[in-house]
Amino acid sequence: MRGRPLKLSAPRRLVSDLMHFSIGIPRVTVQRRMNLGPLIRARAALHPRPSWTVLFLKGYGLLSAATPELRRAWVKLPRPQLYEYPQSVGSIAFEREHEGEQAVMLGLIKGPEEHSIPELSAWVEKMRSRPVMEVKEFRRALKTARLPAPLRRVMMWLGLNIGRQRANYFGTFQFSVYSALGAESLNPLTPLTTLLNYGPMDEDGYVNVRILYDHRVMDGANVARALGRFEDILNGEVAEELRSLAQAARAEAARRL
Repeated sequence: MRGRPLKLSAPRRLVSDLMHFSIGIPRVTVQRRMNLGPLIRARAALHPRPSWTVLFLKGYGLLSAATPELRRAWVKLPRPQLYEYPQSVGSIAFEREHEGEQAVMLGLIKGPEEHSIPELSAWVEKMRSRPVMEVKEFRRALKTARLPAPLRRVMMWLGLNIGRQRANYFGTFQFSVYSALGAESLNPLTPLTTLLNYGPMDEDGYVNVRILYDHRVMDGANVARALGRFEDILNGEVAEELRSLAQAARAEAARRL
């Protein structure tokens, strides 16, 4: 049966390059089943409700600020070593349409823990709705994808292995999730130190949350403890910020009456 060859589009070349540098990383997954009842109740009091992407992003930023291992990377230049960043940079996967194709594009946000939930919501909405070529990271990635493969691979290798530049171009952690579609990925790949991922939430507020990590940078016990702290942060600091926002909204509504 004869088919037809299809030329690789720029988005497919980008994914191919990322997978090329992800496959060789000794990656391990640690999962925790979390009960996010307090966070769910705090979120329900707000209208409109912030997306789960925003809440998990804020929580992981707070977790990374308190956990230096999550801000470290294995780099090869000038010699194999760990490089620690003063703050985290999230690399968030967004599905966008580009030239008639659904493409995965990565948006970067520095220090998500330093942004309020409304600010993070506005940033996520911008990444989801602004024209692709008007977003700096998307435009730069698509421009790079048009270069010859050997040049792209050399540029990416240098970017991933020069500690001072790595976070600027790739981030310190990746966040990729499609639980809104009723599915979850059990083994996503990334060239970064950690990838945050979670599945659909059940009606009782339980959800499987996993961190995929580079074993050269940290060990499983560190990640298991971090997941426990992450649950506390989501039900603690993040839920408390939601309650404060709801209280402020009620006060503003009462003032207008």
